[in-house]
Amino acid sequence: MASLPNTLSFSSSLSTTLLPCRRFIAFPRRRFSVQAKIREIFMPALSSTMTEGKIVSWIKSEGDKLSKGESVVVVESDKADMDVETFYDGILAAIVVADGETAPVGAAIGLLVDSPEEVAEAKAKAAQSASSPATPSAAAPSAAAPEITPPPPPPPPAKSVTDGPRKTVATPQAKKLAKQHKVDIATVVGSGPFGRITPADVEVAAGVAPSKSNVSPPVSPAPAAPTPAPKSAAGSAALAPIPGSSVVPFTTMQSAVAKNMMESLSVPTFRVGYPVTTDALDALYEKVKPKGVTMTAILAKAAAMALVQHPVVNATCKDGKNFVYNSNINVAVAVAINGGLITPVLQDADKLDLYLLSQKWKELVEKARAKQLQPHEYNSGTFTLSNLGMFGVDRFDAILPPGQGAIMAVGASRPTVLADKDGFFSVKNKMLVNVTADHRIIYGADLAAFLQTFSKIIENPESLTL
Repeated sequence: MASLPNTLSFSSSLSTTLLPCRRFIAFPRRRFSVQAKIREIFMPALSSTMTEGKIVSWIKSEGDKLSKGESVVVVESDKADMDVETFYDGILAAIVVADGETAPVGAAIGLLVDSPEEVAEAKAKAAQSASSPATPSAAAPSAAAPEITPPPPPPPPAKSVTDGPRKTVATPQAKKLAKQHKVDIATVVGSGPFGRITPADVEVAAGVAPSKSNVSPPVSPAPAAPTPAPKSAAGSAALAPIPGSSVVPFTTMQSAVAKNMMESLSVPTFRVGYPVTTDALDALYEKVKPKGVTMTAILAKAAAMALVQHPVVNATCKDGKNFVYNSNINVAVAVAINGGLITPVLQDADKLDLYLLSQKWKELVEKARAKQLQPHEYNSGTFTLSNLGMFGVDRFDAILPPGQGAIMAVGASRPTVLADKDGFFSVKNKMLVNVTADHRIIYGADLAAFLQTFSKIIENPESLTL
């Protein structure tokens, strides 16, 4: 919005400093001020799961002039490295978060000003913001100390065993002493297990000094004896570090993967396996491989075509109260990259032909390994495919990603001896497919029917090239 005379407008991320005041005659008791603009370049949320970002490198240096839309800094999110652009023209006055450092989403990572006169002021503000977090942390121990010093409150006094009707439980020796000292045993409070009256309790009630023989039983279970046990258990829990070992902090991507895996534990899942004959698939692959088609693209296409017939397997349940039938079939495929794992998404995989799908997949893999994927290219999946067959893995179970209904794990194709209904033996290639699904919305019969459809497509793959 353009500025009116004597008026400046700015966004909510704008920090201000007062300039000399201007007095208006109509309102002699009020002072209005024109404010200088110091805009913040903040850490953007590059994905729905991103909580903090790491500065890979600053493209611009302090003092450089910037134009709106120009890339300023490269940020590592939980899935990719992305250029962050400026929304304003101005001068990069101060870098708040340096290369290699992290900052939470929404935090200021740099300061932008309009004129050179404001650079010094912006640098002072950056220095102040950098030193301010140290003050609360230094004061934290002293503030927390009074909370730790008071001992825990004593336990409430035990309710007297004489309250209300009860059955008197006493040792034979205690009953004998009660008769001897003419003590009503019903009025004696027992100190033994479950209120059991001991001889020492009777002697105390009678006002007689307890004898050594009577005192010894309650004193014998000395509480000091078991105390070393908890300490030794606590000590054994903290294992000593192995000599030569080193602690490696998670990268941003590894932290995101760990967070997603922990979230997946809250979803009730089940797994169904299915053997699929792959002779026809192998023949098709040998035919289309020279044209640049990959096995992963073929499997993704087959899964997408099966999902068309079984939309519940493509559904999503996020809150446990309802679920959504997704209108698009977006097949995410797990890819191992340096330092983590990412799932590029083949959007509308059922609508693309096999050759276009393979081309799209190659582009996504290149961008993933260069950490240049855009958020919609890795967080829009509705079904996930994980293929370890190229590594010779026979079978494995995959963990369901949060926000999806199912994930398919594909193993290697192996020659297998089979017997037909007439008792004749033959050798055919088979692969094991395991699907992990959200049992809140997908049931065993749903998954079995989906796998049967997938198997028919793989065993008769002509429809994949149409």
